[in-house]
Amino acid sequence: MDPKSLTGREFFDFSSGSSHAENILQIFNEFRDSRLFTDVIICVEGKEFPCHRAVLSACSSYFRAMFCNDHRESREMLVEINGILAEAMECFLQYVYTGKVKITTENVQYLFETSSLFQISVLRDACAKFLEEQLDPCNCLGIQRFADTHSLKTLFTKCKNFALQTFEDVSQHEEFLELDKDELIDYICSDELVIGKEEMVFEAVMRWVYRAVDLRRPLLHELLTHVRLPLLHPNYFVQTVEVDQLIQNSPECYQLLHEARRYHILGNEMMSPRTRPRR
Repeated sequence: MDPKSLTGREFFDFSSGSSHAENILQIFNEFRDSRLFTDVIICVEGKEFPCHRAVLSACSSYFRAMFCNDHRESREMLVEINGILAEAMECFLQYVYTGKVKITTENVQYLFETSSLFQISVLRDACAKFLEEQLDPCNCLGIQRFADTHSLKTLFTKCKNFALQTFEDVSQHEEFLELDKDELIDYICSDELVIGKEEMVFEAVMRWVYRAVDLRRPLLHELLTHVRLPLLHPNYFVQTVEVDQLIQNSPECYQLLHEARRYHILGNEMMSPRTRPRR
């Protein structure tokens, strides 16, 4: 056949689309399962994972730096990685070789940490998004602390706003009692705290103190400065607050009690940060 006899268009750009890359990945995954052409073994917690340096390097800048520079690992067949779980490595490799992974409530934390270590931002972001979708009064404080540890500002803010909006429910759960002093104050001092009445804040603080009373008793006065005692119902104040043994045995709290009594008598004639209603 003479090419000059072809009188149609001069060329045709053909592409098989994303299926081409998917097929290659699938084949490489089959190679991995059968240990065909594998040129490195990743060892995690004593478990060995045969892999292809090229595939790992293409997906992860962590491995690219390890294998493409003059590091010891670039020449060794067996590479040991510490600080992650074998289950996490299995999930990570599933993603690397297939582009897919099942994120669950059981694996999301270690999968996030592993994807952070190996610098897979898209997987890291997917884990953060999954955590965001799991927010509940029973877990939002723990997720917030996780977000803070890993500098996830968006997730941290969403956790905090969620906890502010659902504080009455949040304060009933175990995570609330495990807050440190500064974390607790960050909530109870906020004008954005959504509560039906200020009594809920007082009761939450007292539950937190009584949870570890010997350790937390010295913090009582500082905490109560952020509770708007003047806004408590007078009957509740007399029957619950004034008769509490910890408060009675804390002379430094007397000024706060006196302020609340004066407000109950004078009303809006007496103003302080603790007489301002929350929004």
